[in-house]
Amino acid sequence: MSTAELAIETHGLSKTFGRQRVVDDLALAVPRGSVFGFLGPNGSGKTTTIRMLLGLASAGAGDIRLLGEPIPDAAAEVLPRVGALVEGPAFYPFLSGRANLARLDTADRYAPSKTRAARVDAALDRVGLGHAADKKAHAYSLGMKQRLGLANALLAPRDLLVLDEPTNGLDPQGTREVRALIRSLADDGATVFVSSHLLAEIEQVCTHIGVMSTGRLVAQGSLDELRAEGTVRVTVHTPDRDQARGVLAALGLAPDHSRDDTVTAELVPGVLAEGVTEALVLAGVRVRGLTVAGASLEDRFVALTGEGFDVAG
Repeated sequence: MSTAELAIETHGLSKTFGRQRVVDDLALAVPRGSVFGFLGPNGSGKTTTIRMLLGLASAGAGDIRLLGEPIPDAAAEVLPRVGALVEGPAFYPFLSGRANLARLDTADRYAPSKTRAARVDAALDRVGLGHAADKKAHAYSLGMKQRLGLANALLAPRDLLVLDEPTNGLDPQGTREVRALIRSLADDGATVFVSSHLLAEIEQVCTHIGVMSTGRLVAQGSLDELRAEGTVRVTVHTPDRDQARGVLAALGLAPDHSRDDTVTAELVPGVLAEGVTEALVLAGVRVRGLTVAGASLEDRFVALTGEGFDVAG
């Protein structure tokens, strides 16, 4: 994929703190127009990577391009086209949500003052905070503050949104609303880069995924590609377990030794489920049912990282 087709591109990106390399030789390729899930256990290097992408931390080594331009060299030209929510938002506690956004907007030298009030109100409405616009920020819940941070990222039209744990602190309804918001941003043509440790959230909203583990990118591609890379298992429901095991073994499979009326084996290249069914029938095995299932994304990610994920959301 060419640079022109990528919203985020890195080569050899690395960062070391003391003797610990927290990001190691990272090669990201985030397609324009995608919703890219940056997934990994806490401490895997996701936030450090985001800080380097946005010029908030210097890279120890490697190259970064956002929207086709080098970072940090072209940061002044590129970053106004990028909205971001990183490590939880911070606001003036005794100013209202509306006043906080107005002050942040004033700090943007590209933001037109004449339309400021309308843009602030539109951003608040889009994240579901219109009803609390005049409430003091110190009275906001964690989830409301997270929404206010999202509103800040949406004050101006953005070609790229970088969101670090955007559903942190949200209740289930708020989480669904943020999920819908991310989809709507992508529908409007923006690229959305979402960092999370919540597998369920990433799976529901993203088109592409990158998986981090201990500072390294261990997998990257479209959601369908990552699903296809998992193993596929066939389960035969039969009272003739021993005979079925023999048939599967003859096909080059390694059947399990369960004690119920099922026999399961991982399919290997060249052996299709249809061929398994045919061989069983020809051998006179009584087949009550046959199911084929791929490894879940959870299984795939645990295999890649060696760690569990929060899959409950």
